[in-house]
Amino acid sequence: MTSSESLPVTAAARPEPTGPATPQDRADRRRWFALAIVMTAAFMDLVDVTIVNIAIPSITRDTGASFTSIQWITAGYALAFAAGLITGGRLGDIHGRKRLFLIGIGGFTIASALCGFAVNPEMLVASRILQGGMAALMVPQVLSIVHATFPAHERGKVFGLFGAIVGLGAVSGPLLGALLTEWNFFGLEWRPIFLINLPVGIAGLVLGRKFISESKAPKALRLDLTGVALVTLGLLMLLYPLTRGRELGWPLWGHLSMAASLLVFAALIVFERRKADRDGSPLIELSLFRVKSFAAGTAVQLTFGIALGIFFLVWTLYLQMGLGWSALRAGSTGIPFSVAVSAAAGISVQKLVPRFGRKVLQAGALLMIAGLLLYIWEAGHYGLAISPWQMALPLVVMGVGMGLIVAPLTDAVLSGVPKEHSGSASGLINTVQQMGTALGLGLVSVVFFGSISDRLPPEAMGAAFVDAFQQSLWWVAGVLAVIFLVMFALPARPQVHLEGGAGEDTGPGEPQDGEIRKEPALTS
Repeated sequence: MTSSESLPVTAAARPEPTGPATPQDRADRRRWFALAIVMTAAFMDLVDVTIVNIAIPSITRDTGASFTSIQWITAGYALAFAAGLITGGRLGDIHGRKRLFLIGIGGFTIASALCGFAVNPEMLVASRILQGGMAALMVPQVLSIVHATFPAHERGKVFGLFGAIVGLGAVSGPLLGALLTEWNFFGLEWRPIFLINLPVGIAGLVLGRKFISESKAPKALRLDLTGVALVTLGLLMLLYPLTRGRELGWPLWGHLSMAASLLVFAALIVFERRKADRDGSPLIELSLFRVKSFAAGTAVQLTFGIALGIFFLVWTLYLQMGLGWSALRAGSTGIPFSVAVSAAAGISVQKLVPRFGRKVLQAGALLMIAGLLLYIWEAGHYGLAISPWQMALPLVVMGVGMGLIVAPLTDAVLSGVPKEHSGSASGLINTVQQMGTALGLGLVSVVFFGSISDRLPPEAMGAAFVDAFQQSLWWVAGVLAVIFLVMFALPARPQVHLEGGAGEDTGPGEPQDGEIRKEPALTS
């Protein structure tokens, strides 16, 4: 506990605020400043995932990047991100979440500068992989800092805000990328989409040092290097051949690698179980999966990531390379989606989930499917003559559905996790979604490019992209149907439970010494 924090007292014993601000008041202000800083970093990461998509035509023209390079500019980030998230979360538990957050945001800023000044596709791909690795140090600390800083009864509000940021970041990226690309600052074309991270990252680094309080696991942990190696190896063996398979003609070694990755993951589970029994410092805390909400929630996160990975990339390709729209027109088309996601996320945790439980999340999945089916019909009916206003209705329906899922899902997954494992849990949550996103990006070569001939004449390209887009949306709808079914494993109803107990690394404002606070959380 830092010097700026005071020991929490019970509500009955807390004095009325009179005179100058008390240490507790200052701690309260600090945690909200800290929340704004980590939320800004999360927003920066989310924008960076989607902002690249809208600049793909500009990058292709300027650097001569091939379709394979374009896939790696997007998938390389997701792959490095997924491979490092669990490790990043555990490093935060061991060495301090504030310290790892600052290292991550500093490295992310440097990598963004390297992306912005890349002289060829190879340098851009390498810089994006570095950027993903730095994001893997930064992002797990966001939820961990929230979990350790805010008391249970406030986390619903905070995760509702986080869900709104997720929705806003996911869809405002294309609009921001379109504006930066179209304005062509100083003749830099696509490069400002990365360089804009520099002032944001520097500000986050400076303010984070001042306002974020340090927290770590209460007992000494050690980094599980064997676990790190097995996680990284398994993900690479699965995702690398999936991403490059179509380009290489689906060689036998690729199929063998993907199959063998399952054996690596099985070996990881066996090793982690023994590691936990031996010294209590595994990379992956397998006991978390005995928490029903966590196990079911991570399964939903994985499949949801696949759906988002496919949709956002093929949507951009369809708008810009299929319909031939400018970056600005394509980016502004996503505004109804962005507004709908943020609005729905803002009310789902506070208003809907306490009353209807997991039905809210399932309604979100069904709404997204309905929006996709409407989009499929419109794409076929209007063809190349479709306009942005005709896309507004399916995008709003999909956006509301996504907003109903993203905010309460995070709260539900973390609600039963002990705080000493919050970093590991946060890393796992982000890892499975990013693994899903990387899988989705890899599947784009199958579901989208797989239906487009390499020898199409230019006049047939638009119609081929429309057909490939429709086919891809059927895949996304199928994945969301699976998500709807998996959601039956989530706890059914919100129920007030107690939080507290010895052994937790309590943050400012947490109940201690017998104080009881109540939090609505999804329970069976």
